[in-house]
Amino acid sequence: MGIEKKFVEESIVRYQVSKYLEEELDRAGFTHVDIQRTPMVTRIGVEVTNPGRVIGKKGKTIRDLTDAISSKFKIENPQISVSESKNPALEPRLIAKKVCRFIEMGKKTRAILHSSLRDIMSAGALGGEIVASGKLAAKGGRSKSLRVFAGYMPKAGEPARLVHSSHVTAYPKAGAIGVLVKIVMPGTKFPDKADTSKPVQIPKIISKAEDISTNQPEGYSKKVSKAYDPIDSTKMENEKKASAPKKRR
Repeated sequence: MGIEKKFVEESIVRYQVSKYLEEELDRAGFTHVDIQRTPMVTRIGVEVTNPGRVIGKKGKTIRDLTDAISSKFKIENPQISVSESKNPALEPRLIAKKVCRFIEMGKKTRAILHSSLRDIMSAGALGGEIVASGKLAAKGGRSKSLRVFAGYMPKAGEPARLVHSSHVTAYPKAGAIGVLVKIVMPGTKFPDKADTSKPVQIPKIISKAEDISTNQPEGYSKKVSKAYDPIDSTKMENEKKASAPKKRR
């Protein structure tokens, strides 16, 4: 059971580091983190909207963050690399944080969800879904959920693993409201979907003036130079009947 226990402990440490960075880098626009353990170092890749806030003046902030992770989670030689988020409109956590901020300001939840969904689909997403559940009504009202969606959104099986999602909780005066955002990124290929990126090949139609004996094997007769046309054959039969001598009565 030693190996299994080691894998479980590593997964717990990854989760704890992710939650710690999510809290510490919230103001920097934290989106997600990628942790890779090697025999020499532990690489921690952080993606934010404002890398300057993470690095700090002369790299002081990122050094303090590295020391805190090393001492708090007992990780040897951690190395943090910071990158800027390419498209904030396709980051589920940023969308969820924005929706929560507007809900806490007292704006209408339904209008917020529809506006955020339009931004997601306008950025090129293949599918999007936003669910807000909790005290959506006034104080004293029942808890309910509101869901908006567009595009293709798998719910179960292997395709559901390719969906990016994030859950954030808002705390207005009426009560807590959970916001779940799911996004299918542009260019995602699902195993249960046919590849529609390749153009459909239409079979070539042979015209009357085109030789149908082209690309035929050796010995093939090249006497026929036109494709069979039922209209032309009918016309020839009618001309033969008209030119034939009429029988006397």
